Amino acid sequence: MVGVLVGFSIIGFVILIGYFVERFGIIGEGAGRVLNRMAFFVATPALLFTVLAHADVSVLFSEFLVTIVCTIAVGVLLYVALARLFFRTPLADTVLGASSATYVNANNIGLPVALYVLGSAQYVAPVLLLQLVVLAPTILAVLDVTTRGRASFVAILTQPFRNPMILASLAGVLVALSGTTLPDPVLAPFELIGGAAIPMVLLSFGMSLHGQRLLKAGTGRRQVVAATVIKVVLMPIIAYLFGHFMFDLDGAELFAVVAVSALPTAQNIFNFASRYDRALVVTRDTVLLTTITSMPALLVIAALLA
Repeated sequence: MVGVLVGFSIIGFVILIGYFVERFGIIGEGAGRVLNRMAFFVATPALLFTVLAHADVSVLFSEFLVTIVCTIAVGVLLYVALARLFFRTPLADTVLGASSATYVNANNIGLPVALYVLGSAQYVAPVLLLQLVVLAPTILAVLDVTTRGRASFVAILTQPFRNPMILASLAGVLVALSGTTLPDPVLAPFELIGGAAIPMVLLSFGMSLHGQRLLKAGTGRRQVVAATVIKVVLMPIIAYLFGHFMFDLDGAELFAVVAVSALPTAQNIFNFASRYDRALVVTRDTVLLTTITSMPALLVIAALLA
């Protein structure tokens, strides 16, 4: 438990530093976006490659990932049911709301939590691949059809393979599957660059929190609260039930699958909403509120399962 608290303290402190950097304008306007792009296109792909090249393949393709898939499916169904019964939102808004309730921040928050709390990034890597290769293209396809009346399926299908994190992850998985041990001179540059990924994503995330206001009247507060409760409270419980009783996970794997399910909503969902100009406030507020509430939830999970 002490190690878990230390891990969260490290993450929280770096995020706080990022917030104050933006608050006092230390490195200028737009610096957070530049930092985030550097992490996305350069540092994080290097980190994912080195992690997955050494990963236990049995974790990448196991009951762990199936548990995550089942948990996401139930979370989506819960939100859609609430939307149909109470919110009466258009289909595009419902899709974005359901995504806000289930699409986890496996990059900015998930990787640091995996490294400092779970002990290995290999628990987050399968979720990252699932979301980027399967879920994101599916969400974009539905949004294309519902907002434009058509979809560029070639662009949607090829989009994952234009993502540097996916390409680096696939390369790492291939190395792990082949059983190849890469020599140190080959891995060393990737490890050096990848070491910058976590500080950059935490700093840029902290910078993005400055100036945000939560739950303004008339902006879909019920949808935000519903998505937040599903994401932070119900998904970890669902993951525990599936993992423990259906897929016989225990120990570190059970702790990891529940903790990953409690991660906050990914900022990607707000990016999708911005691209299609739908549910902007709902997705933004859900990202921020789940980020705030996920830390106490993760501490409770750690106290019970770590």
